[in-house]
Amino acid sequence: MLKKTIARPYDEVLADLGNRRFDVAPATGVAKSLPAGAKASEGRGASGAVRVSKYGCAAEIAPNAAKCVSIVVPPGFVLGGEIATLLDRGFQKFLKTSRIEIAATADHLRAVHQFSEELKEAAGIPELYNQALGTTSDLYVYDRLKGR
Repeated sequence: MLKKTIARPYDEVLADLGNRRFDVAPATGVAKSLPAGAKASEGRGASGAVRVSKYGCAAEIAPNAAKCVSIVVPPGFVLGGEIATLLDRGFQKFLKTSRIEIAATADHLRAVHQFSEELKEAAGIPELYNQALGTTSDLYVYDRLKGR
C-alpha cells in the first residue's frame, strides 16, 4: 500500500527538526563539490537556506515557491566542514569533497542513509523505492566505461 506523504510548511519542518535533535544553522555556503554535469549555480546561495546536520552528516534545505521544503544540497557525510559527494567507482564507494577523497566505510553509508530517511520523514518528502533499499550515490564513475 502506498504511504501518502503530505508536504509540510517550511517553518513547521524547521521546528520539528529541532525537536528531533537535528542541528539547524544558517547555510555557510561551504557546500559539497558539484557532481559532473551540474551547474555552478545549483545549490549555492539559496535565500533562507539552512544547514541541517546529525550523525556526522548534513544537507542544506530552503523554502521553495510553495513555502515547503526543498533540498538544495543533498545529504552527505561531512568532511573538513564540507558535505561530501558519494562517488561510486563500481568496486568501491568514495566520499569526495573539493579537497579530499576517502573510501566510504559501512558506518559512513549507514549514517548517510539514516540521516536521509529521518530528514525526508520530517520534511514530508516521499521516499523512493530504490532510495529506501540503501544509500544511493551522487555520481557513478566506472573505469570500464572510459573512452566509450
